[in-house]
Amino acid sequence: MTPEDDRTPTDVAPNGALVSQPESERSLLIVDDDEPLCQRLARAMERRGFIVRTADSVASGMAIASEQPPAFAVVDLRLADGSGLDIVKVLRKTRPSARVVMLTGYGNIATAVAAVKAGAVDYLPKPVDADAVERALLATDAALPPPPEDPMSADRVRWEHIQRVFEQCDRNVSETARRLKMHRRTLQRILGKHAPRN
Repeated sequence: MTPEDDRTPTDVAPNGALVSQPESERSLLIVDDDEPLCQRLARAMERRGFIVRTADSVASGMAIASEQPPAFAVVDLRLADGSGLDIVKVLRKTRPSARVVMLTGYGNIATAVAAVKAGAVDYLPKPVDADAVERALLATDAALPPPPEDPMSADRVRWEHIQRVFEQCDRNVSETARRLKMHRRTLQRILGKHAPRN
């Protein structure tokens, strides 16, 4: 979250179009097991006119999605008890019109694509900005932003993914190569190079 999300309630005007809707059409479920982030985002979204409920696990998120399916949801992809995709699947059944935004950690591009295929309208990298969340939740297809002028290249995406797995394996080359299903020497050669530009 950015500093702007800790502004006082008078600093953020509620979305006029949103607050004119009935409460059921402003309901927002936020599922994240990072409690400080979850609470800051909840406060920021309430100031923007949403009626917010929070959950900190797949189990509690699925329970809310089943019993009181919200109009909107912001769901972390990786939770302590499983995948946020399971919550998206429940919402797709209980409230097909719900607009879901997935929050993803660094390097989760493939899983983020899976999230969109599962029914999320968008995905945002963490740390997340409340204005970006609001834009993603309320965007219509016509209002989606154009693709970036200078997107990250496929080589750069691959390199960053390899670096992330390498760090997760405590910089163990053999274990990283095994997990990436890559020859150890090929991996060493990639690790020895500088990051591709862009």
